[in-house]
Amino acid sequence: MSAGAGAGNGDGDGDKARAGEPHPAVEELLLGGGRAYTRQEIAERAGVGPERTRQIWRALGFAAVDDDARVFTDADAEALRAGERLIAAGLITEESETMMARALGHHLSRLAEWQIHALWTWAGRDPARPVDGAALLEHAAVLLPEMELLQRHVWRRHLAAYAGRALAGAAAPGGHGEARQSGDVRERAVGFTDMVGYTRMTRGLDSTALGRVLDRFETLTGDVVAEGRGRVVKTIGDEVLYVCESAASAADIALELTARAEAEPDLPRLRTGLAHGPVLSRFGDVYGSAVNIAARLTAVARPETVLVNTELAGELAGDTSYTLKVLRPVSVRGYSRLRPVLLRRGRGAD
Repeated sequence: MSAGAGAGNGDGDGDKARAGEPHPAVEELLLGGGRAYTRQEIAERAGVGPERTRQIWRALGFAAVDDDARVFTDADAEALRAGERLIAAGLITEESETMMARALGHHLSRLAEWQIHALWTWAGRDPARPVDGAALLEHAAVLLPEMELLQRHVWRRHLAAYAGRALAGAAAPGGHGEARQSGDVRERAVGFTDMVGYTRMTRGLDSTALGRVLDRFETLTGDVVAEGRGRVVKTIGDEVLYVCESAASAADIALELTARAEAEPDLPRLRTGLAHGPVLSRFGDVYGSAVNIAARLTAVARPETVLVNTELAGELAGDTSYTLKVLRPVSVRGYSRLRPVLLRRGRGAD
């Protein structure tokens, strides 16, 4: 929905092949055409000012290009026009378009990196044979539509899931259907879970073994969070951030993560911090004091323990599925007297 939706990174004259750029045939396949336009030309074709195209390009995370470099394509012009149509319809503003471009660039660049790595690994699966560029291009032409189909399907599935939650929230007592382009603020439970001793462990592992540990960690956390009806916001190395609509769901997820990790001999022990409070959801990420507190509690938690803030403990009070033990206040960055509460399974747990 903005410039750069197709064009690849570049920072020179754009007319000659440079190190790190794809072969022209591969590039044309991926972009739906070759690089043909300068910034001024693409701005004129799309009806958008040059500075605006520069702003969106940067937001998408692409490298800077000279104004006279021919790096833009017809697809870039159409993406810019699509963004303008959304602005004209009132769905987004110029400011929120830039923010969405930043979110899109961040998430899709990671997906693209993985996909290219997978394709390249597949192409070189026989070390005794050099990669055949023509064969790679032929296979990419076949596989690209399949990848796009899967991405579109998953995207629409997530749209349906979020739409259902939004409609349910609007119908609930005190709910509303307001759209906030700056984000949505609601009371939520936030959890951080990380692997204890991850840095020390990585020193003794090669890249293959490390990849297996990370894959297992992401699979474990993804499965448990999904089963608990939570949502993984992001995974950052050895740590996963997730949110839940209720404190009980977050607590169950945290305790289940701890239990399953104990049964994994090749996975480091886990520790979790949970907090409940107002959370701002904005372009796929979450913000607020509850997020900060959950992170701080994780940092001071012992292996195989779950620490929660007093607000989340209050939400669970009286539920025999959990036991809660208030601990001594701790001093952490941003909070001089943060009072952790130790969460364990209770007698009433299934």
